[in-house]
Amino acid sequence: MIQSLTFKNLGLMEYGAAYDLMRQHLKAKKFNNEIWFLEHEPVFTLGTAADKNHILNSTSIPIFQSDRGGEVTYHGPGQLVVYFMLDLKNYSIGPKAFVRELQEIISQLLTTYSIKSNFIEGAPGVYVNEKKIASIGLRFSQGKSYHGISLNVDMNLNPFSNINPCGYQNLSMTQISEHIEHVTIKKVIKDISKIINNFYK
Repeated sequence: MIQSLTFKNLGLMEYGAAYDLMRQHLKAKKFNNEIWFLEHEPVFTLGTAADKNHILNSTSIPIFQSDRGGEVTYHGPGQLVVYFMLDLKNYSIGPKAFVRELQEIISQLLTTYSIKSNFIEGAPGVYVNEKKIASIGLRFSQGKSYHGISLNVDMNLNPFSNINPCGYQNLSMTQISEHIEHVTIKKVIKDISKIINNFYK
């Protein structure tokens, strides 16, 4: 069982700065199990399997080569990013099952907002009416997880039109604000924290 789970709200941060913080956290002599909540300045990120041909248009938005799994995606203000800095060595679950748990966390959150969601086999993430609302990209190092979930809450979705999100042509994106009114990042953090805590307390 995972113990001593700490939640941190890091606010709005450039992707590169958060990336460096994650890698520093992994190298610390004493590793703490932490969940980080943040938003990123506008950025396209490439996973280790990314094909740059999925970037369709040149824009002023920076591109960052990450070491997470997966393809290309977009991060920007109004999207909640949740990084799972967890030591899974004493938790009997493999990477694939861990991904399914993260999908379930998002699904439970959306259910509390009366939003019906689904999963697509072979395409990690969470979908609403065939539109993607949350993406998952992870990496594991010596039994520890990092990176995590990006959940579209109330953001400008237009930059997604410059890429094939997660490597899929014609994949449409959606967000929580298209389904309920008066949603805020602060409220979503509060609600998802309770669900995460039930999984990993």
